[in-house]
Amino acid sequence: MGNERIKQKFDDINDKIDFMIEFCHELQQENKELVLKIRGLESELDTKDKTEKQFSEQDELIQSKIDGLLKKLNYFSNSAPGEYSSNL
Repeated sequence: MGNERIKQKFDDINDKIDFMIEFCHELQQENKELVLKIRGLESELDTKDKTEKQFSEQDELIQSKIDGLLKKLNYFSNSAPGEYSSNL
């Protein structure tokens, strides 16, 4: 009876170890999937950052051109007739 009980305990321990090994494998697989997802999200974020930077640069360029045109218009509207010469 004592040997049977010891064998049962070892079997229980073996089953628990098998469960833990399988659980660790599942966690490792989940971790790999999460790492891949993180890399994908980081790549998307990098693309978004580059796009936002390009948009910002374009916005600055447009604003600069608008400011230049407004200055020309302001100068033109404040100058006497014939004072402003266009290079058109």
